[in-house]
Amino acid sequence: MPAKPTLVLLVRHGTTPTTGKVLPGRARGLHLAASGKAQAQRVAERIAELGSIAAIYSSPLERARETAAPIARITRKAVRVERGLIECDFGAWTGQSLRRLMKKPEWSTVQRAPSMFRFPQGESFVEMQNRMVGALDLIRRRHSGKTVVCVSHADTIKAAVAHATGTPLDLFQRIVISTCSVTAILYTDSAPIVLTVNSTGASLRELRPS
Repeated sequence: MPAKPTLVLLVRHGTTPTTGKVLPGRARGLHLAASGKAQAQRVAERIAELGSIAAIYSSPLERARETAAPIARITRKAVRVERGLIECDFGAWTGQSLRRLMKKPEWSTVQRAPSMFRFPQGESFVEMQNRMVGALDLIRRRHSGKTVVCVSHADTIKAAVAHATGTPLDLFQRIVISTCSVTAILYTDSAPIVLTVNSTGASLRELRPS
């Protein structure tokens, strides 16, 4: 018997003191800025408009868990840490300024042919996408017919959107995922259906099942 469709709300974590300046990767100790906490509260209120949420999953990194916390409070659900939602492993590039990284000759490959790139001592974009898609597949099967929230990171969410839309990974950099945006994908047994990408202000009520 086919599984019932599962609505997955992908939320990027809120703004941190280094957002847009540094490639933090998986480094520990990076928390939300005051503006990021306000974003997290607002996205929690938006998600609450949908009504019943079956589960909330988060990347293990602090900035993601802190974004998930107000969603958990307002929906009265515990946050489950899911390692498959973690940021890409940027290896030796972790913690470096984006301005410096943009000067590297490899930067053009990251932007134009990411499927060909592996971060030094880190993960490849292909591995990151496979990991993220695999984690979402397990989550959606676990909560068949329900709505779940997954708090993750920009590149991982972009990779999930690219996979769901059938977009080649080499074009995934064209997708924009803003801090505390909501991306909604309806996972069915036949194919995923992308309902909205990078929603930052509009009501989410239209995502309610008809």
